[in-house]
Amino acid sequence: MTRTEEALAYWVIGAGRGELRREPLPAPASGEITVQTLYSGVSRGTESLVFNGRVPESEHQRMRAPFQRGDFPFPVKYGYANVGQVVDGSPELAGKTVFSLYPHQDRYNVPVTAVHEIPPSVPASRAVLAANLETALNGVWDAGVRPGDRVTVVGAGTVGCLVAWLVARIPGCTVELVDINAGRSAIAAALGAAFSQPATARVGTDIVFHASGSAPGLQLAVNVAGFEATIVELSWYGAGTVVLSLGGAFHSQRLTLKSSQVGAVADAQRARWTFRRRMELALSLLSDPALDVLINSTSHFQDLPETMRRLASAPGDVIMHRVAYESVRGR
Repeated sequence: MTRTEEALAYWVIGAGRGELRREPLPAPASGEITVQTLYSGVSRGTESLVFNGRVPESEHQRMRAPFQRGDFPFPVKYGYANVGQVVDGSPELAGKTVFSLYPHQDRYNVPVTAVHEIPPSVPASRAVLAANLETALNGVWDAGVRPGDRVTVVGAGTVGCLVAWLVARIPGCTVELVDINAGRSAIAAALGAAFSQPATARVGTDIVFHASGSAPGLQLAVNVAGFEATIVELSWYGAGTVVLSLGGAFHSQRLTLKSSQVGAVADAQRARWTFRRRMELALSLLSDPALDVLINSTSHFQDLPETMRRLASAPGDVIMHRVAYESVRGR
């Protein structure tokens, strides 16, 4: 196969600054494959913290992405939502479309065990949601949502919307998606959820998910929770500080505030579920075309340094941003 011996990769090189760098791409070693990227996804919350240098020193090792290069804060090659086509290294996977937790790069080598074949029912353009759906799935497991539960999701970003979509498919559950942006109401409806702005959010719910990444959002999650309800915190604040008032009904309501993070399988599933099994489930669930509503921003890989600057400072209505590579320009 004819190919160049260089790859082009996106690096964060300083607070609020990124660039594309050329780096060597040798032939795949034994047990490796070469993947040509079709799309990658920007996980806007976490990647904005990385872009702005807000990963706390205590988390420098725990927050490393599987194929990260460099160290926090800078320079660092970071990302974990890559969809591509296998072009070398495995006759069995040749031409297959796969997902991997690889950063933004146009071509790369990885161990064959690090990729997941994308089901035929899932278009490559939608598969960039896989990592976020895996996070949402783990959060629903952590919460222990049961049929008939009344559920509130605060924050209509990618993860919050995916949690609402999952819960809406549990028999008897009603789910309300809460966001300050009234324009998210149509997205909530497409996902099978009700919508409210903070001032009119229902109170007394059984389970509350918080995914807004803001202190007021977390406070709202506490305020709307019902007696002995569980509040699942899905946001990550990096080096930020969150002020939360627990002097109201938090104790008398006997509330549980629980963190959820995708780096470990939820304890209720851990005995039987591996990371691979969890990711395979997430990929299979992406067959629903309703999820396309979440990918509402696209740019080309060549423009990623400027695109990340905009997404980290003024994202507007962007939920999931998809990066398209040269091989799919114009599709």
